[in-house]
Amino acid sequence: MCSRDSRFDGQFITGVHSTGIYCRPSCPAATPKPANVSFYLTSAAAHEAGLRACKRCLPDAVPGSPDWDIRDDLAARAMRLISDGTVERDGVPGLARRLGYSERHLSRVLVSELGAGPLALARAHRAQTARLLLSRTDVPITEVAFAAGFGSVRQFNDTIVAVYERTPTELRRSRSIGRQSLRGDEDVRAGGGGGIGTGIDLQLPARAPFDGVGVLRFLAARSLAGVEQATDVRYARTLRLPAGPATVELTLSGTVDAPAVACRARLTSLADLAPLVSRVRRLLDLDADSRAIDLALGRDPHLAAGVAATPGIRVPGSMDPEETLFRALIGQQVSVASARTALTRLAAALGDELFPGAGDGLFPGAGDGGSTPGPAPLTRLFPTAERIAAEGRGVLRGPAARIDAIIRVAEALNSGALVLSYGQTREDLESRLTALAGIGPWTAGYVALRVLGSPDILLTTDLALRQGAGRLGLPGEARQLGRHGAAWAPWRSYAGMHLWRAAFRPVVGQIA
Repeated sequence: MCSRDSRFDGQFITGVHSTGIYCRPSCPAATPKPANVSFYLTSAAAHEAGLRACKRCLPDAVPGSPDWDIRDDLAARAMRLISDGTVERDGVPGLARRLGYSERHLSRVLVSELGAGPLALARAHRAQTARLLLSRTDVPITEVAFAAGFGSVRQFNDTIVAVYERTPTELRRSRSIGRQSLRGDEDVRAGGGGGIGTGIDLQLPARAPFDGVGVLRFLAARSLAGVEQATDVRYARTLRLPAGPATVELTLSGTVDAPAVACRARLTSLADLAPLVSRVRRLLDLDADSRAIDLALGRDPHLAAGVAATPGIRVPGSMDPEETLFRALIGQQVSVASARTALTRLAAALGDELFPGAGDGLFPGAGDGGSTPGPAPLTRLFPTAERIAAEGRGVLRGPAARIDAIIRVAEALNSGALVLSYGQTREDLESRLTALAGIGPWTAGYVALRVLGSPDILLTTDLALRQGAGRLGLPGEARQLGRHGAAWAPWRSYAGMHLWRAAFRPVVGQIA
């Protein structure tokens, strides 16, 4: 805090009791006396201690804490679900059910570990969403209240005053320039079938260094026409959010020292803003503590050159756990190109049609106006488990055993016998998957890596990963590689990304 080190912004909160405010560690204000300072893991804990957010440093406009992916305990799992809006949709009882504990036990653990209970944590999350909408959009204040997840306008007013010491109207008037900017515009489409009604732009800060090009190339190599568009600097796709379908376009922005991602979305309802932000951050792994990861992996001489050449490598996440599972199942034991062809065919046949024109306007200036075509428009959502279970056999190709496994998984997801959630432990998710015929350790591990953001998974049975290891002078046999990779803990997932990158290095513009 004394050195105003921005690396720790978002990893803890500084509470200054003499002034009654809480700040990010890098706040430029005068350093307070140590006796007047307390440290908190969450802004909600600072709220519970009677502190308000600093108007100068905007402590909630920073990358999030990497702890919620590194840790796999109850508190971390709860935070992953709270950031995805579970409390707003299902209440604390629903959150407790998803986590498999009683409300009382959950509250006790969160207060002990994080300094605030589930309601307070969700309230802090709602307040941050509301501040963005108030300061960067013209959405009516009453609509902001419900879009941010508040149950009433009175609750909304009371919370904003308590957290920011300003009324919603005063926040709207201030329009202060922060590190995170947001602009909204109403674009309600008329006509049958209903469309995606609200367009919104925002900047999402990333923790530096950030290998944004690498993660977008990973997504581009697997992009499905009609569902996704991708280049080295932009990625767009359709997706399902709790209130309905959406489209999102992500563009690399910011600087080397302060990287960011420009996010342009079109939502069925503004209530989906918080889940969207949470899922985009997970997809691009924006909160990873990349300096700590690079420092640890760079100690291995086999990885040192790759770490130096690609600082801030990321593990791509997931915006839809069920979709990620189907992609992994169809991608088993085939090349990336073959899996992409099969998945594109599946999406074209069984994916629900997006509202016509919803993808228009994405990638402005794509193509050269004649000789080079622009990206295919976004027209479809990835198929649901229900559609795959009912009609998948007529579309899927390949060995009968693999098709049977995919259909069984679709049926289990559709019936609720199998549930995938950001709030699961790695052990629980992998054990539930491997209990199903046709799903082995590689598939379960890959899904855990992508869905949970687990930082310490090394897929030693992956052929491309072992090839990359061999090119770096590492053991190419699974057991020996696993033994050597034990020294990379707790960052083996990131080491695996370096090995995948090494396997495909001779192919320009492609990674595993």
